Amino acid sequence: MKKSLLEIDGSMGEGGGQILRSALSIASIMGIPVRVYNIRAKRRNPGLRPQHLTAVKALAEITDAKVKGAYVGSRDLIFEPRTVKGGNFRFDVGTAGSVSLVLQALLPVLAFAPKSVQVEVRGGTDVPMAPTIDYFRKIFLWYLDAIGYHVELRLLRRGHYPRGGGIVKVFIEDPPKGFRESSFTERGEIKEINIYSHAVKLPKHVAERQGKAASSVIEEKLRVKPKVNVEWYPPDKDPHLGPGSGVLVEAICERSKLGGDSLGAKGKRAEVVGREAAEILLEDLATSAPLDRHMSDMILIYLAFASGISEIFGAKLTMHAHTMLKLLEIMVEGFSYKIIEGDLNKPFKARIYPHRF
Repeated sequence: MKKSLLEIDGSMGEGGGQILRSALSIASIMGIPVRVYNIRAKRRNPGLRPQHLTAVKALAEITDAKVKGAYVGSRDLIFEPRTVKGGNFRFDVGTAGSVSLVLQALLPVLAFAPKSVQVEVRGGTDVPMAPTIDYFRKIFLWYLDAIGYHVELRLLRRGHYPRGGGIVKVFIEDPPKGFRESSFTERGEIKEINIYSHAVKLPKHVAERQGKAASSVIEEKLRVKPKVNVEWYPPDKDPHLGPGSGVLVEAICERSKLGGDSLGAKGKRAEVVGREAAEILLEDLATSAPLDRHMSDMILIYLAFASGISEIFGAKLTMHAHTMLKLLEIMVEGFSYKIIEGDLNKPFKARIYPHRF
């Protein structure tokens, strides 16, 4: 019996590409057809951009989906998934569009593959308005491990705006086909702070200054001396298209991990990049929440398909997180949530009631 088409307004909540990517991910897991209209309606250049189109095509290939409206600029898309497949896949954004955002759409679905998966994605690894690849592999994947989903990620080459050219490979040997219920409610004491500063197709001092600036802020505020890791390549051994730079400041705590990141840009001093990353982390640490502002959003789709009720304490209920909760409520049968404490753009505690297969 053919399932009825579920319609999602892409202008709801934050009104960006997250709604499209998440709606297609959820539809792929649930095996339901979906129409997303008003795609990216609240953005300056509405409709599908190359990175969104890559996510659509990737999900379509992985699920043997039937798709209408999959072209750059499209504001209306119909997606009818069939079944999730394993195997080897390769996707190229073709621009500096975010590799992390493409993976964000794919990983929840690939957890339900019937066999092991290898995926190569090419595009931007360190670009504005998206998780940096260092945040993705150091923080995000740590949480996937915590809920029973092991994903190995290899960064083969970085890609920065506007040239892109980044290459990432992902390996999933044993898809879990669901996730453990979790309690992310306590952070614990800070055990160590690590700083990862990189610069490609730029002088080495750029990466060093970024790392030093981030370290100075952390030492001043937390009285902790971070370990600074500098990534740089001599001109004759630098494989990147570049130029570009960035910093991740990682806090490893007794029961959680948090991160703050920042990217370099033309005319932006290296010291500013380092300070920004440190200050973002410090803001989230000040809330005592185990989940930083980004994980407070990114973990939700996984907990919606967990084995039982989960509880979370997030540093900030962002509009992205708020939108995701509303979307899950619309699309996932049996899913519900309760905000126990907090409000929009403030620290919050929530209870997540998952879908039952």
